[in-house]
Amino acid sequence: MPPRRTASSSSAALRSAPAGPESPERPEYRVEALAKGLRILSLFNEQRPSWRVSDLAAVSGLPMPTVYRVVMTLASEGYLDHLPNGDYRPGARTLTLGTAALRSLDFVAIATPKLQELGERTGETVNLAVLTGDRVLYLVRLRNADLVTANIQVGSTLPAVHTSIGKLLLAYLGDADLQSRVTDASFSANSGPNAKVSLAELRDELRAIRDQGWSMQDEELAYGLRSVAAPITAPDGRVLAGVNLAVQAQDWSTQRIIRELRPAVLATCAEISALLSDTSAGSR
Repeated sequence: MPPRRTASSSSAALRSAPAGPESPERPEYRVEALAKGLRILSLFNEQRPSWRVSDLAAVSGLPMPTVYRVVMTLASEGYLDHLPNGDYRPGARTLTLGTAALRSLDFVAIATPKLQELGERTGETVNLAVLTGDRVLYLVRLRNADLVTANIQVGSTLPAVHTSIGKLLLAYLGDADLQSRVTDASFSANSGPNAKVSLAELRDELRAIRDQGWSMQDEELAYGLRSVAAPITAPDGRVLAGVNLAVQAQDWSTQRIIRELRPAVLATCAEISALLSDTSAGSR
């Protein structure tokens, strides 16, 4: 009997709109004040969930008066909360934005039944994530109760360079995109014993991942954790997301993972990709 797992998922649709006369890509339609507010909000993450205004100004590169006005506006609208110690953290209203964004992605709704089957078949933790900047964002997590990384949930992000899904998705980027995303700051000091520490170290592995179509993480994210990942592709061949099985290293050698879990992850991703193709064909 596989261990009980807790399920978290959100539904998704990756749509791209052509650049028309009202496209947000047109620079004349850019609202600079809004861009600054979004830049400030993007600095809040799991590693730094709260900030002082002075620190936000220093990291963002924006003038202190500008940051102060932005923070006061976000706080008045409920997107930031002011803590007793003077810090600010994301308010409850930001959660509604995140939940709406995740639920707007239809491909997760299509993928989830297959991911549940994979979890039940293997008894291990299943994750689906996408790349955002130099981090992976978790959209589905079906967790084995024994897994050591119990703090990861839907909406969590982790350094892409230390995760199997992250390395997989980085491997399919063009060189210019890869270099713009991955910097020295992308390599966390709080990583596992086998983690790469620079893009130069990682490049050969990324080339191998792209050639073989799957990726492994061997105690790079944290001691005692391994995982194997494969890609979900769009009908046009683009890699949309990655799926992995995460396991405890004490129970799974790398050879056993490759032999037993890799085929299961690859098969599940192929099934999900086929479903996306069928859905796309049916909508035409």
